[in-house]
Amino acid sequence: MKKFLATLLAALMFFQGVLPVCAEGESVEIESPSAILVEASTGTVLYEKAADEKRSPASVTKIMTALLIFEAIESGKIKLTDEAVTSAHAKSMGGSQVFLEEGEKQTVETLIKCIMIASGNDAAVTMAEHISGTEQEFVNLMNRRAKELGMLNTNFVDCCGLTEDPNHYTTARDIAIMSRELVTRFPQIYDYTTVWMEDITHVTRQGTKVFGLTNTNKLLRSYEGCKGLKTGSTSIAKYCLSATAVRNGIELISVIMTAPNSKTRFANAAALLNYGFGKCVLYTDENKDVLPEIRVKRGVEKTVPCRYEGEFNYLDTDGADLSAIKKEIVMQEEMEAPLLNGDSAGEAQYFLNGKKIGAVKLLVDKDVEKAGFFDYLKEAWYAYLC
Repeated sequence: MKKFLATLLAALMFFQGVLPVCAEGESVEIESPSAILVEASTGTVLYEKAADEKRSPASVTKIMTALLIFEAIESGKIKLTDEAVTSAHAKSMGGSQVFLEEGEKQTVETLIKCIMIASGNDAAVTMAEHISGTEQEFVNLMNRRAKELGMLNTNFVDCCGLTEDPNHYTTARDIAIMSRELVTRFPQIYDYTTVWMEDITHVTRQGTKVFGLTNTNKLLRSYEGCKGLKTGSTSIAKYCLSATAVRNGIELISVIMTAPNSKTRFANAAALLNYGFGKCVLYTDENKDVLPEIRVKRGVEKTVPCRYEGEFNYLDTDGADLSAIKKEIVMQEEMEAPLLNGDSAGEAQYFLNGKKIGAVKLLVDKDVEKAGFFDYLKEAWYAYLC
């Protein structure tokens, strides 16, 4: 009778949306009210619980700040060796800080460490001002980037997450989106998020002193394969975390929001990671084989080389035999000039048990100009001589 009542209660809770259900219908018990588990290379959602509920993210906000910093480095706008100057506004930040002084100069790389290791609010604002002039302009950039990424339920008010403004919110799903963008595009972020302790040096008018940074992500020392990413906590947000880990070539992102305490957020994140690694197998084709060239019609060259757009990844959670995956190259036999590097030339298609499971685009690998009168004349002359 007790077993029957327990089953009935579980069913009622499921239909009322109380119990989260994983991709394959297996329930996982976590205390935190909002969470999501995502495989990084494919974006596959393996688990979710109230993943679209808007909540305060606290310092997990800094994931977007870090993403914009690395995009600014990639574009050449700033360099790791550039020095940023701390303003009075940046110095005034409370909460987690590395105690930067007004007028103090630190390199971009040092400030990244301060942000991602010790969650320095003052360092985050210093970088925001260095990139955009003011924190508000940087926040505007954060919100534009969030929309571009499809973060549909996010609005930022500051760059560090210290605010208690109710208009500063995001969701577990949106945190996973920006986390995935950061770690897949800029894996060098792990050079910083995996550091447990490191010293920085303050050089100010008061003199020189060493300050120790200690990582706020305790999973680094307790969970095998953990590489990041960002913690956060305030009285409103409670305890949040975006945790990333890699095992056997699989990278997972476990997001926990509004956990009642720090111990729970880490335990819940680890439980989801364990679940994901227990059920996932990733098939990867790096696509390093050489593709045939395509004939070019009316071009200055007769053929053009092609390349893959990238590698192919397929995530299996059903125990399928991935050695049975077949790859078929479907590409054009002839293309007409002019051609531009990156033009579509076909695709590599992947099949498992006769079902198409994905594809990778094939691209033209160089420009080919359209042949003119003198090109045809030169060709005729060479033909005559030969």
